[in-house]
Amino acid sequence: MFKNLVIVSFRALLKDKGYTLLNILGLTAGIAFSLLLFFYIMDELSYDRFNEQAAHIYRISSSVKEPTNITQWAYTQFPLAQALQRDYPEVEQATRIARNDGAMYKSGTQLFFEPKILFADSNLFEVFTVKFLEGDPKLALVAPNSLVLTESLAEKYFGKGRNPLGQSLRNNSGTVYKITGVIKDLPKNSHILYSGLISMSTIPRENTTDWSRLAVYTYVLLRPHVDAQAFEKKLLPMYDKYMASIFTQFNIKINYGVQPVTAIHLHSDLGGEPEDLGSISYIYIFSIAAAFLILIACINYMNLTTARSSKRAKEIAVRKVAGSSRSRLIMQFLTESVLVTLVSFFLSLLCVYLLLPIFNGLSGKLLSLQTLFQSDTFLLLLAIVLFVGLAGGSYPAFYLSKFKPIAVLKGNLSRGSRNSTLRKILVVLQFSISMIMLICTLVVFDQLQFIRSKDLGFNRQGVLYIRVYTGGDDLHGRLSDFKNELRKDPAVQSVSLSDNVPGNPTSYRLFTVESGNGFIDKPLDTYGIDGDFIKTLGMRVVKGRNFSSSPSADTANSVIVNESMVKHFNWVDAIGKKIKLPGDTSGKYFEVVGVVKDFNQKSLYNPVTPLLLFNRPGQGNVEAKISLQNIPATISSIKKSWKNMFPGFPFQYTFLDQDFASQYAADQKRGKIFFAFSALTIAISCLGLLGLVSYTSEQRKKEISLRKVLGAGTRQIVALISTNYMVLVGISTLIAFPIAYYFMYNWLGLFYYKTSLSAPIFLVSAFAVFLITLLTVSFHIVKAAIAKPIDNLRME
Repeated sequence: MFKNLVIVSFRALLKDKGYTLLNILGLTAGIAFSLLLFFYIMDELSYDRFNEQAAHIYRISSSVKEPTNITQWAYTQFPLAQALQRDYPEVEQATRIARNDGAMYKSGTQLFFEPKILFADSNLFEVFTVKFLEGDPKLALVAPNSLVLTESLAEKYFGKGRNPLGQSLRNNSGTVYKITGVIKDLPKNSHILYSGLISMSTIPRENTTDWSRLAVYTYVLLRPHVDAQAFEKKLLPMYDKYMASIFTQFNIKINYGVQPVTAIHLHSDLGGEPEDLGSISYIYIFSIAAAFLILIACINYMNLTTARSSKRAKEIAVRKVAGSSRSRLIMQFLTESVLVTLVSFFLSLLCVYLLLPIFNGLSGKLLSLQTLFQSDTFLLLLAIVLFVGLAGGSYPAFYLSKFKPIAVLKGNLSRGSRNSTLRKILVVLQFSISMIMLICTLVVFDQLQFIRSKDLGFNRQGVLYIRVYTGGDDLHGRLSDFKNELRKDPAVQSVSLSDNVPGNPTSYRLFTVESGNGFIDKPLDTYGIDGDFIKTLGMRVVKGRNFSSSPSADTANSVIVNESMVKHFNWVDAIGKKIKLPGDTSGKYFEVVGVVKDFNQKSLYNPVTPLLLFNRPGQGNVEAKISLQNIPATISSIKKSWKNMFPGFPFQYTFLDQDFASQYAADQKRGKIFFAFSALTIAISCLGLLGLVSYTSEQRKKEISLRKVLGAGTRQIVALISTNYMVLVGISTLIAFPIAYYFMYNWLGLFYYKTSLSAPIFLVSAFAVFLITLLTVSFHIVKAAIAKPIDNLRME
């Protein structure tokens, strides 16, 4: 029986090749591009799940409560891990990873800057799954100055195939690290990435016993069956036991949160994250987009199948007269549907194979087809294929199989095959989905444009930023001389030195600040700058003065604040206000000498916060405002000056506009993905609409011919038939507008600075769908309207 169903189905599909091809194209596109989105979603959901004990690994976060606000941090204090393991039997292991500012490392003549060599506890490998290629994981990070390298970093310094155990690397401040292990490169789907690990015991003990500083990532491996929420509540007494004596005087309280390691990438909104994070909101959006693609492909199939019912009505009637049961006919149509879907599925795999490199470049992922052959993934894909085949073919199967033979054979097909209500509902759904996708795309594009064009309070164009990575003073002491050397270059308009620039994480310290109600303790962001920093970055002093450009002409006790600082402390006149370090009884103060106009020191996800600019000439990193006329020549000249002054250190630079924009790189990639798939959704909708209108005009060709004989013009006929579709577009706007508004309003809520949901975006989207529909419908209606009436009325 099954063999007969397949043979008959193949014959039926080959009989109408145009219809079959249109269905296969629509389904192939829908399945292929939903598979790409599925791969992206699977990769995002897989973060940190490669750890064998991932279900029991949690990161401890810090909630710092001040009198005026609460700040959430991924950092904790150094001593926390030992305290957790000592005080709480629920903790099987507690381990730490600490940032390293980055340094130059040298082996023989090989000298490289390494930003991803971090500090870690010796028990890290008992918590996280890491594959050792060389060395003993239990001993590798025990001794001070021990260093474990990833496979790629070991090859970089020692060559491929060589065992570096026992060898050493020296950093630029003279510290020698002994290689005690080599591990496989960390998977990219990890919330924290490193190329090497230095033993935590290398850090001086006085730094690792300090409860006043948040500076380390702390992880715990909880014992099986421990409830994480209950464990989090048990951490509340730690403040009184370890921190109250330090922070109570400043009216600051710190509590801890417990965060599943598998939730960090998509759900964390903490400050100080080690890597760029994903967003669960995008997972929802892309999941909906993938479902829309599949749904539209199914709608196309259902619409086209029911629309061409007139061509199969007599076949069905004859089959019924010959004794075929309705259940047999249903099985026949479902078999056809599944066959079309299977062909489309295999073609979609070919498309995915061809498009995957392009998609990887667009998304920044390293996806491969191997994901398909994982058992759970393959079963899910098989379920999708069966769903598409059965869902797309179910209604046509039940609809076509109920035709009454006597009505069809008498020629009374209109009552037997008309079911335009459902088709209209499906078309409205199709239009609504397309309009929602288009509105969302335009809003995302508008927000990303807003980010790129917003006035940030400083001029980032043409600012060359040279970050000086060093653990010693061999570079910093000569930076003033380098600055003076750059000033001689006519293409360099201004040069400054600082310890930071906008877009990078700021230093965050506690200060005691003068206010109308006495002195208030307040953690503040800080920059160390020289007198040329404000000029180089195009900032503006709105009150008071800038630091002097001459290092000896200004006092180290002078500070500049931003406008947000003035507003926060309700200063009527900021000039002369005093700031000191907490607990300092020496009588020494920092004195405010100027107010700079607010600038975004962080991304537009964050508001501008109170900021202190300290006078720190002669140290830090280099910013050079250069001419845009001949940038390569200017960079070459600056590089030559660098090599002459610092021959042992590589010249590494970025442009400030690129550096700042990198904060939104992930959003830009996601925006491009969403734009591409929105366009595909609309294209697939048009493909289905094209087929539907083709069959509709075929069904109404006699009506069109009669109207033409009775004097109707082509324009009147097009307007008459197109009006039905335009009404459906109008209904779609009523559905699409509120849904799109809801989703985009919530998405824009992720940004502190955001564009508005303006009416033109919605109107443009509706007009675009209206125009596309009109052009698609008009093409076939005009084609039918200009045909000779005699050809269509010959049989009447």
